[in-house]
Amino acid sequence: MKLVPPKPFFYKGGEKAVLLLHSFTSNTNDMKKLAKYLQENNYSCYAPLYSGHGLTPEELLTYRPSDWWQDVLNGYQLLKDEGFEKIAVIGLSLGGVFALKVGQELEINGVVTMSVPIHREATFLQKRVFHYAKGYKQLEGKNEEQINLEMIHLQNMPIDSLNEFQQLIDLTMNKLALLNSPIRILYGELDEPLYKESAEVIFQSVATNRKTMKGYPNSKHLMTLGTDINDVNKDILTFLNDLTWWF
Repeated sequence: MKLVPPKPFFYKGGEKAVLLLHSFTSNTNDMKKLAKYLQENNYSCYAPLYSGHGLTPEELLTYRPSDWWQDVLNGYQLLKDEGFEKIAVIGLSLGGVFALKVGQELEINGVVTMSVPIHREATFLQKRVFHYAKGYKQLEGKNEEQINLEMIHLQNMPIDSLNEFQQLIDLTMNKLALLNSPIRILYGELDEPLYKESAEVIFQSVATNRKTMKGYPNSKHLMTLGTDINDVNKDILTFLNDLTWWF
């Protein structure tokens, strides 16, 4: 069975714009509930889909972090072209790494990160791809024997793109002092301890004094779809509402 890939989405609300960045091996569905909530509160939200995401795992590995970063830049430019003068960025997990990079390199009104790692080995990222691959192939309706054969092939594919992604994460974390925009750093208390530790490092390292950090007691990694979703959404909205949107 051929799966229909997810798509980027643009929910038009008010004159304030938010760029929403999903996680690695995931897709824009991560961000839809948050986007609808923000749209109801007069924010316009655009979520790009990274190249190769939502496609087969073999296709995913043919793309590189530079492609995914270009997708982020294109999303930012789309909002600029739509006439939005000020843009906030919200990123989940490895999308949060991109959100930090946006905050370092582009003119941005505010940054929200959720479940962001300060470091990830390429081998860990490869395991994420394998997990994604198994689920994807099961959804395609393939039997266990076929899946196992294809997984062996996948394990032999080069992981240059994942090595590059590891380097991108490290470079971004080394440049946290360049981030001057207001930032809200969120993590789930039920997630791996790494993510709380990472939140603390990010909080201490960014240049801005306009920074807050919060853990959510019932949340695991996917905070935009977790048990604390209502609190997460409200806290993000409060942060956005407190930003300076007009010149």
